[in-house]
Amino acid sequence: MAGAGISTPSGIPDFRSPGSGLYSNLEQYDIPYPEAIFELGYFFVNPKPFFTLAKELYPGNYRPNSAHYFLRLLHDKGLLLRLYTQNIDGLERAAGIPPDRLVEAHGTFATATCTVCRRNFPGEDFRGDVMGDRIPRCPVCTGIVKPDIVFFGEELPQRFLLHLTDFPMADLLFIIGTSLELDAKDK
Repeated sequence: MAGAGISTPSGIPDFRSPGSGLYSNLEQYDIPYPEAIFELGYFFVNPKPFFTLAKELYPGNYRPNSAHYFLRLLHDKGLLLRLYTQNIDGLERAAGIPPDRLVEAHGTFATATCTVCRRNFPGEDFRGDVMGDRIPRCPVCTGIVKPDIVFFGEELPQRFLLHLTDFPMADLLFIIGTSLELDAKDK
């Protein structure tokens, strides 16, 4: 299991560290409170702040580090049953961990869904829009296309529940990149 801490050496801030965390540095997005950037209700009213942040976080802007490659080594040696990650940065994929070995608990930029007609698309189809500071639109119905990142108020991906049977089968469970602590308001 991997948390945001494995990606901080790659230059991606974690979410909650005072002063350096993502939530501490969102003033530039002109949002009412930090968590609004990942709230569906706010997204439907004003998707621009999320897509501005997405431009920075989009896969390809950062490189995997030794923690990601250690996990890849476990896979290469046949020792990785599954990697559960909270990260949306795609660095586990970039390190070469196959998608069938990944459970991206908070979603992924690798796929996207129209918020109106619910059509699915490869995430790369909309990279140009995000990098060009445009809100991605569905080519069929013109609805907003949202990367399949789990926002507050959304359920975890089905894939997360599908692989819960992994835990009793594991000989060893690594939990890395997280303090396993939540703020009182998040519990």
